[in-house]
Amino acid sequence: METHKKELFENYHLEVSQASLEEKDYFLAQCESSLKGEALDFILFKKEKKKAWITVFIFEETKKAISLPEAPFGGIWLESSLNSEQLEFFLNLVLDELRLRGVQQIEITQAPKPYEENHDLIDYLLFKMGFQPIRILAHQFFLGKKKIKKFIQKEESKFHKKIKDSKIQVYQGPIQNFGFLKNIQLWNEERGYEVSLDEVKLINQVSGFPERYFLISLEKEGYIFAHTLAVRLTENSLYYFQSAINPKSSIKNSGEILLFQLFKLAGDLGVELIDLGSSDRPDSPNHSLMFFKSRFSNDISNKVTWVRKL
Repeated sequence: METHKKELFENYHLEVSQASLEEKDYFLAQCESSLKGEALDFILFKKEKKKAWITVFIFEETKKAISLPEAPFGGIWLESSLNSEQLEFFLNLVLDELRLRGVQQIEITQAPKPYEENHDLIDYLLFKMGFQPIRILAHQFFLGKKKIKKFIQKEESKFHKKIKDSKIQVYQGPIQNFGFLKNIQLWNEERGYEVSLDEVKLINQVSGFPERYFLISLEKEGYIFAHTLAVRLTENSLYYFQSAINPKSSIKNSGEILLFQLFKLAGDLGVELIDLGSSDRPDSPNHSLMFFKSRFSNDISNKVTWVRKL
């Protein structure tokens, strides 16, 4: 058994360093934070090849660690294949290093499966290693670059007619100013939705990574009445981050038109998946919103938040 383990983990080593500002596919793992503490990269190498990594923020006062506190998810990312025993080996190395730094608790929100194909194995190992699930959100997705393009081709003439008949102007592109954030906040609050939008953090992220953020707005007779903010979280994904429609607007099908424009943007970018996010109320599923998104989704995957005392 000892010989087996030596061969299994031979040439593997863990590197721990300040979170790198070098380019990462999941770009939010390289964003600087205004929180008090330190962000660390834990990277497993085999010889000189990166095999797996996780970025963790350790809070200065509480000595709690989160991956990542200011992002939709963080978690473990595999750059190439690892079997279950090697992945468990990596996780144990991370936990040991956190203990050496006095960390008392670790929280991990693992990316849904469309982002990380080893999602199920990672969740299984976290559970077996004593992590407890404290939060589960169901994300709806539309998967497949070719399927996205086919959907656009099938629906385009219908939506073009809706836009023309309603005399709507559609604006889509990079963010030029941030006035739309107040509209999103106000309109959602007027509809009774809880909104947790950190404008300062978002402005900093857009300023640092302008090529990752896109704004879709609808206007009629010089009056903007709807917005959607989309984020290219990874090179092959587009995330439906924030959206709002003025509750005073009487224009029909505004939500569907926004989503169709999101699909057109995804088609232009050539991404593999569209993440429509979760649909939750504080204590129950938001069934009406899930039903609305179901027309624009072909898959669903859970995003689980795990916690463990160290």
